[in-house]
Amino acid sequence: MIQLPQGSWWDWDVVEWNAGTLRLGAGHNISYVHHLELVFADPALVRCPATFHDPVFRAPVPEEVRLVTDQVGQTPPVVLAFEADAGGTDWASCLIAAGQLEIVQGTVFRYLSATLE
Repeated sequence: MIQLPQGSWWDWDVVEWNAGTLRLGAGHNISYVHHLELVFADPALVRCPATFHDPVFRAPVPEEVRLVTDQVGQTPPVVLAFEADAGGTDWASCLIAAGQLEIVQGTVFRYLSATLE
């Protein structure tokens, strides 16, 4: 089970996703800045919307662990499950499997610092 630091973490989105990293950013208003990141190394399976709110993290049920194992051939060290408000009438059921999870707290600005030419 995941333990987040104290804070207002109701707005979430995918900040980065490539073969080696999945980075989720969170804060109370992520329009300009976020203050928390979940950084997944070596994501093997990702099932979550690009933007979501108020996630409720929980231990994965055996069926979800079996799904991950069937999809990737083994059970990775990190399997995280949660429900979140994705804007629909029902909550989205989300699942992330990865090699490692790091929780990073700090300020990350979301605007370009480069000037236009």
